[in-house]
Amino acid sequence: MKEIITNHSYMLPIFAYLLGSVPFGLIFSRLKGVDPRRHGSGNIGATNIARVLGKKWGIVTLVCDTVKGFLPVIIAIKTGQPSLIVALTGLLAVVGHCYSIFLFFNGGKGVATALGVFLAISPISVALAAVVFGLAVYNTRYVSVGSLAAVATMPLLIFFLKGDSFLEAMSWSICFVVWIRHKDNIARLIKGEEKRISFGSQGP
Repeated sequence: MKEIITNHSYMLPIFAYLLGSVPFGLIFSRLKGVDPRRHGSGNIGATNIARVLGKKWGIVTLVCDTVKGFLPVIIAIKTGQPSLIVALTGLLAVVGHCYSIFLFFNGGKGVATALGVFLAISPISVALAAVVFGLAVYNTRYVSVGSLAAVATMPLLIFFLKGDSFLEAMSWSICFVVWIRHKDNIARLIKGEEKRISFGSQGP
């Protein structure tokens, strides 16, 4: 299998895009008779699925969307693909989630799929970015702020920990895509209309 994939390495980015395009959050919601695009934030990602279907389905969606990014990239790494192919595979997995061919090039915001991509490439970077995410969410109580802060941190972490120009370019590209997909959240943050999360009995 390694030889087959290596000889057809251009197929990995295509596979990543198609897998990334699978809208798990929408599929799970439709099985429950709900369209998440008509509820909550209207997003098909894990955060909105948790609002619409409950935390359990939110976690399931998070895992599936993360695997979409992790699987094709880890295949590329384990089969010895050059960093250019690894980088294209990771980027197209996120692009697939955000601009799904199955949803007329619409989709989610890419955070969970990006998480899977970076887990395959640099788990240490993910651990450090998770600290940034946690601190940002704790201090602001906005999940969107945590997501934006974490993804913006990744290119710097990849630069210092991996030192690969293709992976760094991929990281900046993913950051750009995720920020673009969060444009509505950014607009709501500016207007003070973004929904906060609560911690225990802490008030709004």
